[in-house]
Amino acid sequence: MKPEAYVYKDKKKLRCGYTTGSCSAAAAKAAAWMLLSGECPAEVMLSTPGGVVLTLKPEEPVWIKESASCGVRKDGGDDADVTDGILIVAKVRKESSPGVRITGGEGIGIVTAEGLEQAPGSYAINSTPRRMIREAVEAVMEETGYEGGLAVTICAPEGEAVAGRTFNPSLGIKGGISILGTSGIVEPMSEKALVDTIFLEMRMQAAAGRRICILTPGNYGMHFIGDVLGLDLRHTVKCSNFIGDAIDMAPACQMEGLLLVGHLGKLVKLGAGIMNTHSRYGDARMEVLCACALEAGAGTELLKAIMNCVTTDGAVAVLRDAGITDPVMEILMKKISCYLNRRVYDGIRIGAVVFSNVYGVLGRTDAVPELLARIREEQDRPEGGSRD
Repeated sequence: MKPEAYVYKDKKKLRCGYTTGSCSAAAAKAAAWMLLSGECPAEVMLSTPGGVVLTLKPEEPVWIKESASCGVRKDGGDDADVTDGILIVAKVRKESSPGVRITGGEGIGIVTAEGLEQAPGSYAINSTPRRMIREAVEAVMEETGYEGGLAVTICAPEGEAVAGRTFNPSLGIKGGISILGTSGIVEPMSEKALVDTIFLEMRMQAAAGRRICILTPGNYGMHFIGDVLGLDLRHTVKCSNFIGDAIDMAPACQMEGLLLVGHLGKLVKLGAGIMNTHSRYGDARMEVLCACALEAGAGTELLKAIMNCVTTDGAVAVLRDAGITDPVMEILMKKISCYLNRRVYDGIRIGAVVFSNVYGVLGRTDAVPELLARIREEQDRPEGGSRD
């Protein structure tokens, strides 16, 4: 990538990479040039939607009869993921029908579920990469004076092997990776990618006919939802630390209710209105518990003991020894409910269940019984069944 692009995160200078979509477009441009001119370019220039011009090197050029292919290797920059370093290959052949037809091949996933950008049965090549591929190939056709049609097949020879370590299996994309990207550039440590994935999973819940979404920050919550609450994990979306963002997405995803299930160590922060629970945005775990304990009648020594705790489970042990766990948790759940209802849009019911791996359920807000009943009703319906 010349010139290289950088971003600054946490006071560090980090190198940007480029997406599988950019790799696909550059490979398709090179393969089209090979087919129509008979030569393999040493470099390919590609203008990305994000405004960065990439100069990428084609690899493994091959001519076979009326087709040509070559690849471009993915570079994730300083935000390398499991697709970093894999080869994205474009095969281009002539067709009698005019225009550019784009499809997938080996190692590219096939969409099997509703709610994704591409329809079920389609290859997981998103709209922006498709546009980039089409425009790159059309530029070659214009430059070479070719007026026929071209078929472009995007492949990833290692795609099926690495797909299991991506979000694709949980999103209903089978058999390979997705060709993604909206800007063409990978920004290191991008929170946007995580938030986009949460939104996508919530949309899929809606497409399956569900109107009550279960949200949980992580694996602790997933285990609790399945093992203790006995709910179907297919109805659950991991929201990581982005609780506020997930709540904000509910109207666009046609949700009528949200049930948040999480460990005290995360959800206690909601009692202070902290909606991104990553530690860099605020901790306040012990401060919130102290405020609730004070309201429940705790004395100075007990409050000091709580503040000296390293974990919330340790703080619960202190509260249990003092015999005030229940009133403290009742106060905490009221605070959590207050902040959740301030954040959520009118007309959407929201509730929270807070638990500890050591002590089990610690508290639940008033809306929880109603939401659980609706969730179980939805789970009892056949998949894709009518809500009427």
